[in-house]
Amino acid sequence: MATVKAAIVLDTRRAKEGNKYPVKLRLTFERKQKYYPTPYDLTETEFDKVMFPKDASRPKQAEKDLRKNIEAFEEKANEVIKNLPAFTWQIFEKKYFDNRAAKDTIEGAFTEYATELRETGRIGTAVSYECARESLKKFAEHKKYSNLKFRDVTPSLLKDYEVWMLQQGRSKATIGIYLRPLRALFNTEIANGDLTKDFYPFGLEKNKRYEIPTGKNIKKALQLSDIKLIYNYKPETEPAQKAKDFWVFMYLCNGINVKDMCLLTYGNIEGDVIKFVRAKTKRTKKNANEIRVALTGEAKEIIKKWGNKKKDAESFVFPILEKGLTPTRERQLIQQLTQVINCHMKGIAETLGIDSSLTTYVARHSFATVLLRHTKNPLLVGNALGHSDIKTTQSYFAGFEDETLKDAMAALTAF
Repeated sequence: MATVKAAIVLDTRRAKEGNKYPVKLRLTFERKQKYYPTPYDLTETEFDKVMFPKDASRPKQAEKDLRKNIEAFEEKANEVIKNLPAFTWQIFEKKYFDNRAAKDTIEGAFTEYATELRETGRIGTAVSYECARESLKKFAEHKKYSNLKFRDVTPSLLKDYEVWMLQQGRSKATIGIYLRPLRALFNTEIANGDLTKDFYPFGLEKNKRYEIPTGKNIKKALQLSDIKLIYNYKPETEPAQKAKDFWVFMYLCNGINVKDMCLLTYGNIEGDVIKFVRAKTKRTKKNANEIRVALTGEAKEIIKKWGNKKKDAESFVFPILEKGLTPTRERQLIQQLTQVINCHMKGIAETLGIDSSLTTYVARHSFATVLLRHTKNPLLVGNALGHSDIKTTQSYFAGFEDETLKDAMAALTAF
């Protein structure tokens, strides 16, 4: 059989953004060449530095890991070629692409998807995947696994990871947070045809699959008496007053979260109703629920006090963000505001003797609980929160008129 040569090359025929080129696997057989993709793009300088480090330079660990991940594609091709009785392009590609993800590294898959998320502005989700990647990487190093691959992830390994995480003092809720992105990567590879279900380690089959643990998240809602104390409290400083007002606004406006509050524009306000779609679901759901908030007099006063003076449809209601920010900068500002609100509300809780941290999430949960106690209508509450887990909730809530919602909102300040 004629010699088949596999090599990793930088395909410089067409540059991508930032003068980067795709790193590809090149196969040469009987003077014919074919190129196969890898998930990596590098500049010429980066490629030389990673793949051909000079003796005088000491490559960083990240560069060493990247080189291993890239070379894995060449190793996989050579392994396929070695086991072929006779080489043909068709047979090679069938073997190479059959369960091709099985030998791909978990770290590489996480990095590729996190990069894609960042490029599309989904910074928060990207951070979640990166945190999961680092946790699994530390576990692999502890167990002395070299470049953990999809084929290595078995129910037994996942159980070992759970035990290791618990030994590190991490909760079951945290374990679930880190393993759900891994499960999503498996599902994607299977959906793309790059992996068969035989490799899938998750599920409910006893002794055959691994079930991701769910932590017991004890949610503590406030009583109306606590909310009355917060509502009537007069902070001594303007920053604390502003933080309290934002917290109250979130409570009064369907438990809106900080990001959605920051993204509100005057165009979302129609008369006495705010209409918006949660940023969390806007990207991921084709028909995401529109949330309707009945604006109370108290909420209107907060907008009047802290809102932008410019009130055209495109202007943000609150001057936290501005148009043209990068997704990373936008996330930084939202995180900063969340931290400021939580910090001041912690002090207010201590002053008032309220046994709760009064985080922005507590505002959301308190809204839901108070409304449910008053209306006894989970359908109304579920849609007010933007939940879409239960199809019945979505279909029934269309029948609720704005006046019904306004009446229900009155319960929030029934004190």
